[in-house]
Amino acid sequence: MSGFDLGLSIFLGVGLAAATGFRVFLPMLVVSVASYTGHLALGDSFAWLGTPAALTMLGAAALAEIAAYYIPGIDNLLDVLATPAAFVAGTIVSAAVMTDLPPMVKWTAAIIAGGGVAGLTQGVTATLRANSTVFTGGIGNLVLATAELGGALLVSLLALAAPLAALAVVILFLWLAIRLLSRLLRAAHRSNSQK
Repeated sequence: MSGFDLGLSIFLGVGLAAATGFRVFLPMLVVSVASYTGHLALGDSFAWLGTPAALTMLGAAALAEIAAYYIPGIDNLLDVLATPAAFVAGTIVSAAVMTDLPPMVKWTAAIIAGGGVAGLTQGVTATLRANSTVFTGGIGNLVLATAELGGALLVSLLALAAPLAALAVVILFLWLAIRLLSRLLRAAHRSNSQK
């Protein structure tokens, strides 16, 4: 494997991992479909992701997760559960697509880069949802759930087609989200100090 292919493999893994920070099961379903249809090669120990059984289970889990994020109160509870799940899912999808790497390098990159970016993305979206719940009484959470769903799908598909572009989208999202959160926190601090 050339250095360029190795880099693309890692960027693909990190892009897919970031998508699991938006929705845990949807990116895994995209990987499963891509593997099942022959559009994505997975490592030998991850061939199970491209089986009909995995497609069925991940499809059902993705639909349930998508629907649950539109139920007020449940969405905040899911964020508590999704944070560790995103880390695990991000590590798995990263390792699955990082083929032809020595196991030590693959798992180190999958855990640090894949799991790390998945945890970071999930942490930012959970913080946005918590602030949305406080500032909008949960009404804004529906918009946020739709944006997260679109983000998970966009980043997953983009990671398969153009891994570097997917990584750029994730970096842009994180930058914008952190700016928005800092503005919200400054506004909340100003309103508390005026009381």
